[in-house]
Amino acid sequence: MDMSCEDKQTEEEEEMGDSPAEEEIKKDESQEINGLSKNQLRKLKKRERWLLVKKEKRKHERLKKKKRKAEAVEKGLDVGPSRKALKQNSMKQSKCQMKVVIDCSFDSYMSEKDVMKLVKQLQSCYSLNRRAENPLQLYICGCSGKTQERLDNIGDCSRWDVNFSPEKYSELFDKSSLIYLSSESDNVLDDLQEDKVYVIGGLVDHNHYKGLCHRLAVDADISHAQLPISQYLEMKSRKVLTVNHVFEILLQYTKTKDWSKSLFQVIPGRKGVKCLTNESSRDETEADANMKADCDKTDKTPDSESAKDEEPTQMKS
Repeated sequence: MDMSCEDKQTEEEEEMGDSPAEEEIKKDESQEINGLSKNQLRKLKKRERWLLVKKEKRKHERLKKKKRKAEAVEKGLDVGPSRKALKQNSMKQSKCQMKVVIDCSFDSYMSEKDVMKLVKQLQSCYSLNRRAENPLQLYICGCSGKTQERLDNIGDCSRWDVNFSPEKYSELFDKSSLIYLSSESDNVLDDLQEDKVYVIGGLVDHNHYKGLCHRLAVDADISHAQLPISQYLEMKSRKVLTVNHVFEILLQYTKTKDWSKSLFQVIPGRKGVKCLTNESSRDETEADANMKADCDKTDKTPDSESAKDEEPTQMKS
């Protein structure tokens, strides 16, 4: 049977497909249906691509780490405790009962990128504490929203040897025992006491909310203090440290009982650190070498490996 001109035209249009204008309309309609902007869709696709290669990438990272460890053993370097030893090393068995809290109640003050940086620093704190001979009693309090979501996405953090609590630190501990660490404080720590609870502000804000933690502590009538950096070190840059740096300094002090050694060992060389007690100094090159050695000794996750180089956060508020 012969086809009419109208039928032929319809068939040709079907074979040719939609015009560019029609395709654009369908694309816009699809976006409206999903309720996502073009930027959000791009991020979603990026996330989907990452999930496809995630397992293979992690496998590659584990092989690289295993190779680095084998090379270190051959050279006779200290590669740190074994997994078996780490499993037996816990906060419960620690001789050190000093409590340190990371206050994660600043979710609304941070962008998604800053939340990711904070979580990397939390990972670093956990990793440092887990490998310590006598771990501190670490609490992570007030997690919610983006911070909690990011923690849930990086793995099973509920299995960490950490005291997690959605409650605020002020609801868990007696106010008289609390000391909020802040570089804005006029008080200077001269020692650490096991009957005190030392609070580190979990805030990454690039100095947009300068003095916030200090003001909150003052308003809540909570004691506050700063680390004795000026008493032991001369720095070319400001006294602003990341959450994991502050935690590591406290951890080191419980082992050495020496502020000078603890501060000098932890604070990055890029800050132009000079020890006032023995005129020692450390530049960027040495800091990089120390950081590489630390990475070789530990088996941090890819997220936590870069925590030491994150933007400054605590001891600024």
